[in-house]
This record gives sequence, C-alpha cells and structure tokens, in this order.
Amino acid sequence: MMEVENLIKNLIELAFAEDIGDGDHTTLCSIPATEEGSSRLLIKEEGILAGVEIAKVVFHKFDPNLKVEVFIEDGTHVEPGEVAFVVSGKVQSLLQTERLVLNIMQRMSGIATITNKYVKLLEGTNAKVLDTRKTTPGMRMLEKQAVKTGGGENHRIGLFDMILLKDNHVDFAGGIENAITRAKQYLKEKNKDLKIEIEVRNFEELNEALRVGGVDRIMLDNFTVEDTRRAVEIVNGRVELESSGGITFDTIREYALAGVDYISVGALTHSVKSLDMSLKAV
Repeated sequence: MMEVENLIKNLIELAFAEDIGDGDHTTLCSIPATEEGSSRLLIKEEGILAGVEIAKVVFHKFDPNLKVEVFIEDGTHVEPGEVAFVVSGKVQSLLQTERLVLNIMQRMSGIATITNKYVKLLEGTNAKVLDTRKTTPGMRMLEKQAVKTGGGENHRIGLFDMILLKDNHVDFAGGIENAITRAKQYLKEKNKDLKIEIEVRNFEELNEALRVGGVDRIMLDNFTVEDTRRAVEIVNGRVELESSGGITFDTIREYALAGVDYISVGALTHSVKSLDMSLKAV
C-alpha cells in the first residue's frame, strides 16, 4: 500500500514540475496572491466518475489550505450537468491545479466508464474482467484504480507481483516445461510466494502445461470461442483459465459463456476515451 502511495505522490510531483516549471506566469501576473474563490467540477458526459479521491490529494499537495466539498463519490454513475465537487481557496492555487486534476479525472473516469460497460456484459457469468500492463507510463496505479472503480479486477500490477510466462519467455526458455520448471525453482531459491501463470497458444502447449503442473492459471492466447470451450472441458476446473488476445466488446460475453474464469482486455487502458468534464470558476 505504501509503495502505491509513493508512486502516486511521485507522479503528482512530476506532473506539477512538467506543467508549472519555474512558475505559472499567466496566473501570477493576472491574479493577486490574496484573491480567494471557488471552482466546481462540472460533468459534461454520462459515465462512471473516478478520480475524486486523487483530486483531493492533488489539491492538498499543492496547497494544504484548499478545501474540497464532495457531492458525488467515485464509482457513481453521473449525467451531464451534475457537480462532483467544489474546491475553494486561493485563486492562484485553483488555476495552477486545474489542468492536472482534469487530466487525471477525465482519464480515470473514461477507464471506469468503459470497464463498467464490459462488466455489465458479463452479468450472469462466472468470468471477471481483467486489465493489463498496457497502461500510460507513470499512470499505471491510477489507471488500475479506475478499472477497480468501474467494477473490473486488476491483473498483476507490474513485473514484480506475479510470474507470467508469456510466449517470448516460453520460446527463449526452450518450451513450456523448461519455463515452468525454472519458475518454480526460482521461487524456491528466492523464497518468494508469487502466483505463476503461463500463456499457451495451442492445445499441445495447454496439455504440456497441465502435465508439468504447478501453475495457478493458464492464459489461452488468441483461442477462438469454440477452442476456448474445448480448453475449458480439457482443464475441467484443475486450474484457473484466462482468455486473452483480440477480445472485443462484441465477443467478450461469448468467451465468458465458454466457461473461463478471467478475460483480460487491453482496451480498458490503452485506447480509452476520456470522459468530458470541466473545472470552472463559481
């Protein structure tokens, strides 16, 4: 948890350095330092709100005296015209924090909104929607938080909290058995307790992974829906199954009905449309 907080703190510091540099000269030249005021976060597009809690962190990090009155919490379905919060304090602080708060909230809300649409498609099935590592560099913690806000589940956070033996690892290691055996040996030597997942591209690799054993989850890479059903029958509940690769809004329910436990969707974070909102003077 502390690691997540540190990453978010570092992101905010970098974002301010990038945007303000040696000073917001437009604001400093036009607004007296003593001027007080308020701004409201206005929703301009229907969706799922995300990033309110992070916005509070941004405001207070820049100016601890800014006061935020929240009317709509993260995870709420919002409509155009609604006001999520009002922030009050020095006008100079309001203007210098405006763009960073909007950049974060618009993107997080866009991710939460599209995630929620995928989640609704899986209602009545046992499958859960997973995100991926296809995130904006530096923004991963916030983007994965937005997925959770939208009702999805997080896959691994990074390369450090799970072993995922993908196709390149398997090929470089010399096959499924070598990759799994080395992973188990590594965890034993390092005294680490990490889950092991392996990606398979066909039924030959699937059967080999089952024969070798010792993995927590198998990822079915670019399997058709029909082949996914067959894979579910072969595995018969012995290990978790995840579908991945080219799964779209139109096909995800078919994969869920095939019987897999998880479906990973890169589009949740890599090609999301931001939700429209503005932060305007009251």
